[in-house]
Amino acid sequence: MRIAVVGATGRTGKHVVTQALARGHHVTALARQPARLALRHQNLVSVAADVLDGDSVLHVLPGADAVVSTLGVGASREPTVLYSVGISNILKAMRANGICTVAVVSAAPVAPRSERTFLERRVLMPVLERLFGATYEDMRRMEALLDASPVDWVSLRPPRIVNRPATGSYRVAVSGRLARPRSITYGDLATALLDALDRRDLHGRPALVAN
Repeated sequence: MRIAVVGATGRTGKHVVTQALARGHHVTALARQPARLALRHQNLVSVAADVLDGDSVLHVLPGADAVVSTLGVGASREPTVLYSVGISNILKAMRANGICTVAVVSAAPVAPRSERTFLERRVLMPVLERLFGATYEDMRRMEALLDASPVDWVSLRPPRIVNRPATGSYRVAVSGRLARPRSITYGDLATALLDALDRRDLHGRPALVAN
């Protein structure tokens, strides 16, 4: 498979690139500063692209079979349109190039109130929304754009992402809840994103993912 990885120099993106190459895929790594990706491989092409610039994305996706977006703003509390404008430009480029599958990273707090426990609704979410509400709102806009599109999409909603060695396993739930979804490693999230490209049961819906 030929996979375009958006945000390839980020913590999750680097794992996606490395794992995709290990699986035998051909990878196009998209980043504003592709030189930050030190990896070299015969099946890897690194290109400069700004996801907020639709033209730059449009011209680097030809030949891809699927897209994995690992875009993120980290712990920023500032309003953002990275997720919504980014996915809008990605979807336009996908349509122009006949690409039908995309997997993206969202966040567990994006889920509706009905999917939360009493403690989460009353204690945890008010704090998170006060700190990172602008990011979550843009992620919700991203998921709405995906839901309105005809592509096969998957939006993975991790809880806290931790910089620890990958465990080699993860749990995923499309409906209902996962027991104690406390965190997931960057490496395991990357594995879940790549696996999701071929999981028809996950297409067209968001899914909670955790270790």
